[in-house]
Amino acid sequence: MSTREAAPMRKLAIIGCGLMGGSLALALKRAEMVDEVVGYSRNPQTRALACELGVIDSAAPGLAQAVHGADMVVLATPVGALAATMANMAPYLSRDAVITDVGSTKSDVVAHAQAHLRDHVKRFVPSHPIAGKEHAGVAHADADLYENRKVILTPLPHNALGAIAKVQAMWRVC
Repeated sequence: MSTREAAPMRKLAIIGCGLMGGSLALALKRAEMVDEVVGYSRNPQTRALACELGVIDSAAPGLAQAVHGADMVVLATPVGALAATMANMAPYLSRDAVITDVGSTKSDVVAHAQAHLRDHVKRFVPSHPIAGKEHAGVAHADADLYENRKVILTPLPHNALGAIAKVQAMWRVC
């Protein structure tokens, strides 16, 4: 069974198009697991470079446009920006969108999700890939960054089983 059959994604929204988010986008594109990757970063130059490098297929001018219609949303911003990011994107998430993050801490991230994602929190599956590089930024994104690395999933007690399975499948491909 191909990875596409295992966990197809129509639209992946990468929120934070730097090293971590960009590398995930490249790995999923290489595996042909996603039809479209839309990226959003606060910095317009980062969005433009991510498009130019082929990391994302299109750059969204805001969070609402990035997450609208996405079936998977990956939060790859600094942990300190997650509360505002979650609050601002929550009204625009589709009913079935699965959300995950790449943050290295979880207690604050989970508290932000519970406070800001409202009904969507049952499809928020926290994750922590144990990967990185000396240099940050989209220019250093690498489709192989997560290869043979561990990813720690910390599902919440009320997570929808389908959401957990989608996040697991996504990371397995990488």
